[in-house]
This record gives sequence, C-alpha cells and structure tokens, in this order.
Amino acid sequence: MTATVVEPQKAPPAPEPVPRARRRRRARGAVLPYLLVLPLIAAVAVALGWPLLQQFIMSLQKFGLAQQFGEEPEWVGLDNYVSVLTDPTMWLVFLRSIVFCAICATLSMVIGCLVAVLLTKVSSWARIVLQVALLLVWATPALVTMVIWQWLFDGRYGLVNWLLASIGFRDMAGFPWTSTPMGVFTIAALTVIWGSLPLIIFMIYSALTQVPLEVLEAAELDGARPFQRFREVTLPIITPAVMIVGLLQIVWDLRVFTQIYVLQQAGVSVEETNLLGTYIYRVGIGQGEYGDASALATVVLLLTLLLTWKYIARMFAQQREASE
Repeated sequence: MTATVVEPQKAPPAPEPVPRARRRRRARGAVLPYLLVLPLIAAVAVALGWPLLQQFIMSLQKFGLAQQFGEEPEWVGLDNYVSVLTDPTMWLVFLRSIVFCAICATLSMVIGCLVAVLLTKVSSWARIVLQVALLLVWATPALVTMVIWQWLFDGRYGLVNWLLASIGFRDMAGFPWTSTPMGVFTIAALTVIWGSLPLIIFMIYSALTQVPLEVLEAAELDGARPFQRFREVTLPIITPAVMIVGLLQIVWDLRVFTQIYVLQQAGVSVEETNLLGTYIYRVGIGQGEYGDASALATVVLLLTLLLTWKYIARMFAQQREASE
C-alpha cells in the first residue's frame, strides 16, 4: 500500500509594505477636505454663533430702554422665559404662524413642482422665456413686490376687485382687502408664494434633468403610465432636492416679516395679524423689552428645530443611503 505524501501548503506572500510617501499622501488627502471646510465653519461660527450667544445672554437679563443708554442690565435668570411661555398671545401667534407656514409651503412646493415638470415638456424657447421671467421675479425686492400686490388688491382701483366684479361677484367691488385680517393673510400668502416659486422651480427642474432617460423609457416599455413613472421612478430620484428646498421653505415661511409688516401699515389690527417675525419685532423694538424679545426668539428657534428635526433626520438618512 502506497502512502500519499501531502505537500505542505505554501504560506501566502506577505503584502508589500506601503511606501512612506504614499501613506503621507493618503493622510494628507484624508485631512484636506476638513481643512477646506474649516474656514466656512469658522465664518458660520462668527457670523451666527456669536449673535446667538449674545441673544441667549440677553434673554437672561432685564434689558430695556434704560440699558440702551448705558445702564447695567439686571440678571433675572429664566423669568423672561416664564413670561413668554405663559403668555397666551405668544402661543396664539405661534399657531397662526404654523398654519400660515403650512399653507404657503405646501402650495409653493406643489405649484413649483408642477411648473418644473412643465419646463421639461415645453420647447427650448418657451423654457428660456419662463426662466427669464422667473429670474426677474426672484430679483425683484420684496418691498417692491408688496407695492405691486397692494395695488392689485386696492379696494377702489385694484385689478383683482375689478376682475371679480366683472365675472359676477358684485359684492367684491370695492372690497377692502387690507382692512381685514383674512385679506391681509391672503395677500401676504400670495406674495410669499410668488417670491418662493423661482428657487423651487429651478432646483426641482435641475433635479429632473438628472433623471436617466433610459430608466424612464424602460418603465414606459413595461406599461407604466405617466403618473406612475413620475411616482415610482422620477420622484424617488429627485427626493433629496425636494426635501432640501422643502426644509428651506418651512424655515423661511416661519419667519415672514416684510410682507406682514407692510400690510399692517394699512390700518388693520396688529394683534390679529401678527406672525412670529412681526411679534418679536414689536415686543423688542416697539415695546423696548429686549430681554423678553430675546427669550421669545430663543423659544421660537427651539420650536422651529423641534418641528423640523424629523425632516432634517430623514433628509440626512436619504443622503447617506445615496452615498452608499
């Protein structure tokens, strides 16, 4: 009987050592992105962090008109926060602002997405005309826009009342839009949506142009209808852009100031039309209670973060999944 000789397996060759120069280049490449971002982080910390710190310090003080003339502020601890959080007017303004933000942000996103889809369907010359018009809308200052919209809704000479009366709504002839809270919020919402549409349309349109045509054609060959293709193919691809611009809309619409402040000058009740932006301004600048205004601004910041943290977490999760 012949014995089988088993040859011992050869050990795998040892990996070649990475040259020191290559290790240095790798380490430098890993650190370089952080070094490039560092100036931006420092600029944000100085431009945003320092004012926030000063706001928080002032919210713990009794800071009024006397302190504007050099008198030392009095430390009151959390008294300003207790005063703000127990004020029913603040919660009424906050709820009013939430409703206003929800309506404006929702309509802005829906209309913006529809117009962005329209831009992908029209001819090149029509697309250029629409894009130029949107740029002009975006470039127009908010105060100028408010003057135009106030003229359109003027009770005596406004185009809106004339059109409504012409199509059968006789009661709308001479209707004083800027003298009623609902009229003020209607005009303000229209101007906010009007000013928000260009950015939404441009961002969504840019995302739509990145959708692979091969994927859409494959879905069409499989029998998917246009709405199904948009829901199942296009929407998941453009979701990161939609979520970013949606988050910006929520933040911007929660701090609307110019539109409401200008319309309040027409004589409407300030208490019935205040939103968070104008309410903080009138508590601080109008009444001289800078400590209360700082506490109110801090509370609003925390409430805004509380309202948007799920949205932000989902946005980062989607970006992380896309990068993987």
